[in-house]
Amino acid sequence: MIAHPHERDWDSIDTVFLDMDGTLLDLHFDNHFWLEHVPKRYAEARGIGLEAAQEFLFAQYRDKRGTLDWYCIDHWTELLGLDIALLKAEVDHLIAVHPHVPEFLEALAARAKRRVLVTNAHPRSLALKLERTRLGGHFDRVICSHELRQPKEAARFWEAVQSIEPFDPLRTLFVDDNLDVLRTASAYGFRWLLAILQADSTVPPAQHRDFPATLSFAPLIAELGAAAAAGEA
Repeated sequence: MIAHPHERDWDSIDTVFLDMDGTLLDLHFDNHFWLEHVPKRYAEARGIGLEAAQEFLFAQYRDKRGTLDWYCIDHWTELLGLDIALLKAEVDHLIAVHPHVPEFLEALAARAKRRVLVTNAHPRSLALKLERTRLGGHFDRVICSHELRQPKEAARFWEAVQSIEPFDPLRTLFVDDNLDVLRTASAYGFRWLLAILQADSTVPPAQHRDFPATLSFAPLIAELGAAAAAGEA
C-alpha cells in the first residue's frame, strides 16, 4: 500500500482534485436540508407527523448511502413526490464556502497547479452551488460523478476519471471529507490524500488517523507560499 505523507511536497504535486460538499463548502447546508428541511416538507405533504417522516426518510437514506441514487435529485423527487430542486432553492441562503477556500484556489493557480473539482453532487445541485458561491471560475475542470455513472465510492470511479482527465496518482493531491471516498482513492494508488476534519461548521471536528487531515485550508496556503519563496531563493 502506498504511504500517504503528512507533509506535502508541492514540487511533487501537479494536480489537485477537490471535493465540493464538506470540503470546499460547509456541509451544514446539506445536513440541514436532508435531516430537517426534507422531513418537514415530506410530513406536510403526506399529512403525517415529523417523527414518522423522519423514520421513513432516514431508513431510505441508509439504504442508498454511498450509491449514485443517494446523490441524485431525480431519484428523491420520484421516490418522495417532492420537487427536491425547488426545496433546495428554499434554503439556498445556507450555502456557504469554508474559510480560506478562495485564497487556497488562487494560491494553487499562482503555483500553476491544475485545479479539478470532483463531486458526487447532482448536476442541478452543482449548478446551484457554483452560482451561489461564484467558485466556478476557480477550476480548470469540473467532473460530476453522474456524468461517469458511478459515485466516487465506486472502485472503478478513478478509472473513469482517467478516461476524461488523465492524471498521475503519484503526483495528484485529492482532498475530501468522506473517508469511504478517500479509501477508494487510496486503493487506486493516490500518494497525496487529505481529509477535511470539520465538514459541517456546526458539528465538532471528526477525529481519525486514517489519512493526513486538516481543519482548514490555511496551513496549505502557508505551505504553498513557503514553497514559492523557496523556489525563488
